[in-house]
Amino acid sequence: MTFHTWMLIPLGYLAMSLVTIVFYGIDKHRAIHGGWRIKERTLHTLKLLGGWPGALVAQVVFHHKRRKLGFMLVFAAIVTMHIAVWVVIYRAMH
Repeated sequence: MTFHTWMLIPLGYLAMSLVTIVFYGIDKHRAIHGGWRIKERTLHTLKLLGGWPGALVAQVVFHHKRRKLGFMLVFAAIVTMHIAVWVVIYRAMH
């Protein structure tokens, strides 16, 4: 992979994180005001697609989805999977 290709990876994480923060903010607003909620599956999918750093920020900023054990266990599994994939990639390259 070239340097330019590698630079797309953090940009992808950043873009997905920003999208995820927006989705968490919308869901928190709807939770407070009684609107239609965003499905947890959608939030998990955004994290899986690289938005997990943004989800972490959003949970702190919005105080949202931090107390739901099942939700947090899936979140932890997604973060662990991302880290494991990067460890495998790193080891394969060295």
